[in-house]
Amino acid sequence: MSKILMVVSGADSLELADGSSHPTGFWAEEVAVSHEMLRAAGHDVTVATPGGVRPTPDAISLDARGGVEEADARRFAAYLEAIDGELAAPLDLAKVSAGDYDAVYIPGGHAPMTDLADNADLGRLLNDADRGGSVVAALCHGLAALLSARREDGSFTFAGREVTSFSDEEERQGGLGDRSPYFVESRLRDLGAKVTTGPAWSSTVVEDRNLITGQNPQSSADTARRVVGALAAR
Repeated sequence: MSKILMVVSGADSLELADGSSHPTGFWAEEVAVSHEMLRAAGHDVTVATPGGVRPTPDAISLDARGGVEEADARRFAAYLEAIDGELAAPLDLAKVSAGDYDAVYIPGGHAPMTDLADNADLGRLLNDADRGGSVVAALCHGLAALLSARREDGSFTFAGREVTSFSDEEERQGGLGDRSPYFVESRLRDLGAKVTTGPAWSSTVVEDRNLITGQNPQSSADTARRVVGALAAR
């Protein structure tokens, strides 16, 4: 059994490009499906958020506004309810040590763009995890969390690494479009990551050594499956 730290955004709003506030949160499928699969594989999954706050699911990730079928929404909601005790009392990210975990897993929703992208505690954790060879996994807008990791010279820790993320095309098709404060794919490219995206809304996962990234909610199961495989290979 491996120990996995699931880092979930605690934000419930996002400042848009025009300065207005947009309600957000974590994407239900990405947390529910990932958590369920990782735990079903026998791993110990612990949730952490900035400040230890209770994370909020994005409301549209549980209904048709987010393109979620009713049956799927019920399934995701039921699983989140089943782990409500864990979500209600997450660890404080500032008090977590990477050395205590075999993997760090970051699901998305737009929320990570708010409180994870420049979080110094997360940056420290990711640098330590990557340096120690632990699995680092991020999914969809959870890739924004990788932006927090910088080397001593200020450069991006994951520059030169192969990743995927929620694509600019997907942001324009079904995301926030030009209202988004930034596009995750473009920001990663600008910082030197080698970004490969699949067709919009396809399950696409990229693995570069200990770094595993998934493109979108549709990639949730495959991303978790890759993490399980990577941990089994150790």
